[in-house]
Amino acid sequence: MKPPFDPRVGWMRFFPPFGWLSEYCMAWLRSDAVAGITLAAYAIPVSLAYAALAGLPPQIGVYGYILGGIGYALLGCSRQLAIGPTSAISLMIAGTVGSLAAGDPVRYAQIASLVACAVALLCLIAWLFKLSTLVRLVSDSILVGFKAGAGLTIIMSQLSSLFGIPGGGRHFFDRAIHIVGQLGDTNLLVLTVGAVALLLLLLGERLLPGRPVGITIVALSIAAATLLGLPAMGVPVTGKIPEGLPALAVPTFGLVEPEELFPIAAGCLLLAYIEGVSAARSFAAKHGYALDVRQEFLGLGAANLAAAFGHGYPVAGGLSQSAVNDNAGARTPLALVICSATLALCLLFFTGLLTNLPKAVLAAIVFAAVYRLVDIPALIRMWKVSRIDFYAAAIALISVLLLGILQGVLLAAIASIFLLLARASQPNIAFLGRLPGTGRYSDSARHEGVEPLVGVIAFRPEASLLYINAETILAAVLNALGTSADIRLVVCDLSASPYIDLAGARMLHDLYDELASRHIALCIVGAHAQLRDLLRAEGLAEKTDSAQWLRTLDNVLGGSDAKGG
Repeated sequence: MKPPFDPRVGWMRFFPPFGWLSEYCMAWLRSDAVAGITLAAYAIPVSLAYAALAGLPPQIGVYGYILGGIGYALLGCSRQLAIGPTSAISLMIAGTVGSLAAGDPVRYAQIASLVACAVALLCLIAWLFKLSTLVRLVSDSILVGFKAGAGLTIIMSQLSSLFGIPGGGRHFFDRAIHIVGQLGDTNLLVLTVGAVALLLLLLGERLLPGRPVGITIVALSIAAATLLGLPAMGVPVTGKIPEGLPALAVPTFGLVEPEELFPIAAGCLLLAYIEGVSAARSFAAKHGYALDVRQEFLGLGAANLAAAFGHGYPVAGGLSQSAVNDNAGARTPLALVICSATLALCLLFFTGLLTNLPKAVLAAIVFAAVYRLVDIPALIRMWKVSRIDFYAAAIALISVLLLGILQGVLLAAIASIFLLLARASQPNIAFLGRLPGTGRYSDSARHEGVEPLVGVIAFRPEASLLYINAETILAAVLNALGTSADIRLVVCDLSASPYIDLAGARMLHDLYDELASRHIALCIVGAHAQLRDLLRAEGLAEKTDSAQWLRTLDNVLGGSDAKGG
């Protein structure tokens, strides 16, 4: 008898469709079809707008949705995540590829596709070396600041299209200076078109959530531009969009050096993976299925490889388009395939309808899509609750505004690592007192009414003892020793320290030597197994009673003259 089919074992676990297809119900087909068509209606205006933001022809954005969605459906494991161009990656491409293309639009598009291919290669490398844990080093506070900076930068980049002025500038503040200087040349008709579209988008978002408001406003703006002759009146429009499906071809290699290409690809991957996995986790928790975050590298890589072979630029799983997909009822990645088929039909038969789409409407669509990235309440909450998190977010925000998206995201990643090290280097060191009438001990600085210990200093480092915090812990204990009188015993409680390195052990040696010079005993309690092994290997058993390492603080102090403090 053959064993039952299990898509979670062997090589089949790397091909998620085996899992969801094996349990697919025909009743889900209607939900997936509705979600796919709804997602396509959302994707058309957004993909056109993001392609313009990236400095590429409008159809390139649609290619990203068509091919990226199919690629992710083959290897991605989220059942609701929607793949396509995103605002941050579009702006990163615009800010980095231009200098490499030397003003050649054909070369520009080729390099953008080459970046997508490089993202796919980095995804494979990240999957092979299981690097999903490294991406988690980017803290939530850093992401809040980065998203706010990206949102402000994107909004600033679209103001020139909304006002009908040339714009210009390299970064946020430079663009702001250019725009202020050009306000006198504002095209009031363009501003009116963009402002009306933006108002309708915001009202539709509030009053008709989950509905394809964007495609409706696009249709209305095209009709108004055609009937009123707005292009002849100086309102910029998209112009003719080429019909037909993307021609598949191998990206053109050798256009740029690897040291120029891969930093851009690494920034795109970092953005794409963090945003995509964050969204995918939320939908997996909502619908009750497991998400393999390592497998997401393969899904993202397949999406970008497909986009690269179709002349697209890097794609990612965005939260907004995924929310549209989920709210429309998507049950499986089949919704992405249906979305791709719908968009393909639009490219084959309906591109002529988009000729008179005002560019100011596209700018309004981008504005409406990204303004929520500037999360002021989250920044205020961090200021009130944790200043170090606020400062980390501020660093990310300012770096994006001053340096741009690519440099900003890389600096944000570095800042996350330094933030982690800074926190680890300043652990809380609890100096303990007895809770009255009990055998329990607590941090004297955090709890009122604890009884001080007479002739004893008991401290508990609430972190691993590592090279980055060993000196801080030693200095804190010696400072407490200097402010206390008649101390005969110092107790180091390691129950809250899961790990110790050689520098931590050396710190305990130094503490013992300093205490011995003052005729004060050192006792270590609460040491876990790994800690005991390293302490013994480092010779601490010769200086302290290793039998007490397993004991608790109350075992050591109970019944001593410290009891009556």
